[in-house]
Amino acid sequence: MARETWRFIDTGNRSPSFNMALDEALLEWHSTGEFPPVIRFYGWNPATLSIGYFQKVEKEINMEAVKELDLGFVRRPTGGRGVLHEHELTYSVIVSEDHPEMPKTVTEAYRVISEGILKGFHLLGLEAYFSVPKTEEQKNSLKNPRSAVCFDAPSWYELVVEGRKVAGSAQTRQKGVILQHGSILLDLDEDKLFQLFKYPNERVKERMQKAFKEKAVAINNLTTKNITIDMAKTAFKKGFEEGLQIDLEPYELTEEQLNHVEKLAKERYENDEWNFRR
Repeated sequence: MARETWRFIDTGNRSPSFNMALDEALLEWHSTGEFPPVIRFYGWNPATLSIGYFQKVEKEINMEAVKELDLGFVRRPTGGRGVLHEHELTYSVIVSEDHPEMPKTVTEAYRVISEGILKGFHLLGLEAYFSVPKTEEQKNSLKNPRSAVCFDAPSWYELVVEGRKVAGSAQTRQKGVILQHGSILLDLDEDKLFQLFKYPNERVKERMQKAFKEKAVAINNLTTKNITIDMAKTAFKKGFEEGLQIDLEPYELTEEQLNHVEKLAKERYENDEWNFRR
């Protein structure tokens, strides 16, 4: 059987509002049949704190620290917890819910899409694997994550190396389309990350940061090679092709498409009502 060809877009480092607007636009275009399935790689300029669709800024986020550290800030259209996008490769996958290779349940579709990321880690020489929650306690912690930090919160089919989380992903389904996007950490400034959230007191913060070190890890803390962003892009592009058994064809957005994305970025993702509303 002939392998399916999907589009591949690498937009490089863009603003937080542009990044979220393009993911939303790709979902929209795919839902109307204007665009085939697509995988996108991107980075962030400036480094940015993104929060999940359901998070409450006032309760969970230290906006003073976000401003002091000159970080961007944006609410994602997907769920999940807060992510500091800095030394990482961010990816998104846009594909129809009724695609023949996509399982109907969210968790199983997540596993299929994440197969591409798993293969990417293997291509970088890392022994990554899926960790599935087995006990009732583990399953319950998925429903009520105690932490506002993404890499601290467990999820189904966690991608782990040496027992620690190496990639965090979130998914939404709208208009018959799956949008999954996530972060693959190359390096991580934990002290900076933990300044961005609110805690009942300093002792709780210290305890959570200590626990975090045991749960999450960046790629370059696992290997003696220094994995650059270009090395990561090469490995994960090939990983998606192998994991999803597809060919990826590079695509450049047209001027008209870019204008649409810029408009959406301004109207929604630069709008305080969207970013701070909950």
